[in-house]
Amino acid sequence: MKSLIVLIALLGAAYGASQRLFLEPGLDPMSDEMINRINSLGTTWKAGRNFEDLPFEHVKRLFGAKKSGRKLPRIHHEIDGDLPASFDARKAWPNCSSIGFIRDQGSCGSCWAFGTVEAMSDRICIASKGSVQVELSTEDVLTCCGDSCGGGCGGGFPEAAWDYYQTEGIVSGGLYHGEGCQPYSIAPCEHHVKGPRPACTEQDTPQCSKKCVSGYQKSFKQDKHYGKRVYSVSSDPKQIMKEIMTNGPVSSSFSGYSDFLTYKSGVYQRHSEDFIGGHAIRILGWGTENGVDYWLVANSWNTDWGENGYFKIRRGNNECEIEDGVLGGLPRL
Repeated sequence: MKSLIVLIALLGAAYGASQRLFLEPGLDPMSDEMINRINSLGTTWKAGRNFEDLPFEHVKRLFGAKKSGRKLPRIHHEIDGDLPASFDARKAWPNCSSIGFIRDQGSCGSCWAFGTVEAMSDRICIASKGSVQVELSTEDVLTCCGDSCGGGCGGGFPEAAWDYYQTEGIVSGGLYHGEGCQPYSIAPCEHHVKGPRPACTEQDTPQCSKKCVSGYQKSFKQDKHYGKRVYSVSSDPKQIMKEIMTNGPVSSSFSGYSDFLTYKSGVYQRHSEDFIGGHAIRILGWGTENGVDYWLVANSWNTDWGENGYFKIRRGNNECEIEDGVLGGLPRL
């Protein structure tokens, strides 16, 4: 009897994933009504309260990944044999601490810079077999990439950030008050429920400064790290999986809809037709939960959002176009 109950539950989850229901348009994404309606669907994820006491326009600004006409060269992997059913880059490369960091973009639409810089940092460690561990500077990309990257805190182009890595290089810096040449200058803020961080307020893009912080031992030019090759990855899930397990986490962007703001746990699939904007993230693995295949994704909204800063999203059906925007590169060591 117990095994039969488990089988029914798995079939129900799979059925729920394939038989999608959509909410009526115009529901307030910050409301209890949105949360209750999602949870009443019996879908593959749970909704809950996020973003207390923040205006919707502020939250919308966090979705800063813009579509670009620029295309990076595409890589192709030969796939021999079966790929693993699950993979987690944190476990595959446990000596690379950057893979397990969850960052906070603060009151700035800088996700396009975060997703790319995070993947670059991971890949430097992986390619060097742990001998080079550096947190690259989101600040450098956000402020100094210029018009080709977009509008700083107003949003930008992930492809241009990868190009910048190859042509101009990126200094070290990492998190707010982090170590390195140019740490992120925008403080973490309380995006979500009430907590110890200051309230989020509108943030202008900081000025580009081609100098390291006082006391750092290298010059801005000396501290640059460069990409040897940057590229896009096919939307074929097997190609994405092979790329991650070969070279490390990738950046991607997806179309954000209003129900995503309420995500708490489980495998996200959208039930809203109200588009908010593009959001850039880092994909570091995959797996299956209750019969539903997913990508394991690191967000940049601190650790008190989602599943300790991470979320899962359906894999294999190009959910919210997440499989269309995968980018990567190899470091010049």
